[in-house]
Amino acid sequence: MTVATATPPPAEFSPGSRIAVLLPLPLAGAYEYRVGAEPVVAGAFVRVPLGRREAVGVVWGPGPGAVDEARLRPILGPLPAVPPLPAELRALTDWVAAYTLAPPGAVLKMAMSVPAALQPPRLPPRLRAVAPPPAGLKASPARARVLAQLEQMPPASAADLARAAGVGPLVVRGLFAARALEPLPDPPEPDPPRPDPARPGPALSPAQAAAAAELRAALGAGFSVTLLDGVTGSGKTEVYFEAVAAALAAGRQVLVLLPEIALSAQWLERFTRRFGCPPLVWHSEVGEARRRDTWRAVARGAAGVVVGARSALFLPFPALGLIVVDEEHDGAFKQEDGVCYHARDMAVVRGRLGGFPVLLASATPALETMANVQAGRYRRLALPDRHAGAALPRIVAVDLRRAPPPRGRWLGPDLEAALAETLAAGEQAMLYLNRRGYAPLTLCKKCGFRLRCPHCSAWLVEHRRRGRLLCHHCGHAITRPDTCPDCGSEEGFAACGPGVERVAEEAAFLFPQARLAVMTSDTCAGPAAAAALVEAMAERRLDLLVGTQIVAKGYHFPHLTLVGVVDADLGLDGGDLRAAERTFQLLSQVAGRAGRAERPGRVLLQSWQPDHPVMRALVAGDRDGFLAREAASRREAGMPPYGRLAALILSGEDEAALDGFAARLARAAPLRDGIDLLGPAPAPLALLRGRHRRRFLVKATRAVALQAWLRDWLGRAAPPAGIRVQVDVDPTGFQ
Repeated sequence: MTVATATPPPAEFSPGSRIAVLLPLPLAGAYEYRVGAEPVVAGAFVRVPLGRREAVGVVWGPGPGAVDEARLRPILGPLPAVPPLPAELRALTDWVAAYTLAPPGAVLKMAMSVPAALQPPRLPPRLRAVAPPPAGLKASPARARVLAQLEQMPPASAADLARAAGVGPLVVRGLFAARALEPLPDPPEPDPPRPDPARPGPALSPAQAAAAAELRAALGAGFSVTLLDGVTGSGKTEVYFEAVAAALAAGRQVLVLLPEIALSAQWLERFTRRFGCPPLVWHSEVGEARRRDTWRAVARGAAGVVVGARSALFLPFPALGLIVVDEEHDGAFKQEDGVCYHARDMAVVRGRLGGFPVLLASATPALETMANVQAGRYRRLALPDRHAGAALPRIVAVDLRRAPPPRGRWLGPDLEAALAETLAAGEQAMLYLNRRGYAPLTLCKKCGFRLRCPHCSAWLVEHRRRGRLLCHHCGHAITRPDTCPDCGSEEGFAACGPGVERVAEEAAFLFPQARLAVMTSDTCAGPAAAAALVEAMAERRLDLLVGTQIVAKGYHFPHLTLVGVVDADLGLDGGDLRAAERTFQLLSQVAGRAGRAERPGRVLLQSWQPDHPVMRALVAGDRDGFLAREAASRREAGMPPYGRLAALILSGEDEAALDGFAARLARAAPLRDGIDLLGPAPAPLALLRGRHRRRFLVKATRAVALQAWLRDWLGRAAPPAGIRVQVDVDPTGFQ
């Protein structure tokens, strides 16, 4: 079933008209062309000459008339196999470009990320016999076998027909050349299975049913944003599945954004159980052929539901009726390379442009989202209790100053005892440390020389299982040297600090009978690996899971009753504006893995700062109080969401030239009330992938037109060759 397009027909441009064509390139704007012999519509994909080569772009609207008639070149023709890019997505492209100060073509490239999808499917022609056979056809036993075979089977490709008849391909080609065989028209592309909205879902609690009714009522009522605010394990997914079902029943398409789509095996299983078939999936690990088919299914309206990472926001839905952003607080929704945008915020923009509702779901909403709720811009639906009567876990802060781990170990006596008790009771436990590898730092035992990346301002991280030292920023890898590169000592190197592999090693030493696995982005390189670990936990083939932050991404482990956080303070330091908020969110999500079924759960937070406001709030279960205090602090400092920030990152291989341009750019900054300019200063990662980096931070009040000021400033000092300028409006990180 293909859904009906929800937008009016696009404008048509007659032959000879001037049109603007936007190309998926980082250019200043659209180029002007003339329509050829056949008319085209706004949004059509067209082939155009570009210098001495050919490019594919999108008809963006009427031409402005800026090009002399003699220099105006005609387009080479439309691509008939692709529906036009929807007006809503073209408007989103312009909006994102204006907001982020990115070239519109760079944004369009995200909507044209699968060039092969712009071409019709290349299927071998299906052949059938011509009746009656052409006069004068030379007969042979081989030809007779081919024609007899076609009487017993449907039309087939030349290769399949030759194989079935037991002849060589030249026999089939000869019959085709003699016009005894003819090709059939290409069949239409098959539609993917469509989720069934009429399938009954699980029984909902009264609170869940009330929230689902509110979400269903929002469909068809125009644009709105709703926060589904539910504690971990409250059944938020089943609630918004009801909204998905209502949108499908109304003939609309649905987009669900997840922060870790490659690790969403449980989510996909729940969806399939609810709707009878899986949704289409969109993320970087999907193969090229599948991405092509998915893009085309979306474009022709045949995709009912797509679940994807942030890039799925730029798929060409013609009848989008609902966007769900699950775990809306998650930092993975922010793209920091290329076009810097936040998928949660741009999902809200797409909903406003398309006039349909957007749903944000989280147990730990972002401060920006809560500020919008308090301002009346977003509605909030609360699920304060866990589903089926399960209780929230008891959280305890373990004071490492009172009971530190033994020297050279990382699990304190309190956590070790809790692990022993849990495993003895036949229950499952989890250890969490948000640090990949075996050790974050390796140094010479004699002189203290630290092994660092030659291309980045970063230490090399030991990954002992792989036998390598890796840079987590550029991927540079080495084996551990036999002698110190600095002093030549052969005394060896010391691993400093714990990574998740080192914690797993200690746990295996303490509990040799426990069945243990490590879950990180290194050990779960794709959906299959993650699904295998999740299944092993669900089937109780594992006793102890040791992992990084990916274990906090919404997994449901019904037999997990203990979570131990090895270093709860990790992430609190460093001067990051959002350090406390992120730590609270991450630890809340990790804690939420415990006690999700009938057995109660407990969480032990190992901390050197048990009196820190984040730790006190976690132990007290006082999320709203923590957010209120964090909001007051941000408001007093004029920081987001009560002020505006923009970051400029300058990079270049020549450090002296980079510093010279940074100084010139600083002098060119226009003075303006309500704007403070900080920098230039070396970025925390002052060297990244061989390029030196300098940062500016622009702090502004909300009354300032920040983008206009940035355009004015950047227009006063063009960067020299070899220096890049990246603008990040609303930065969430400061590397």
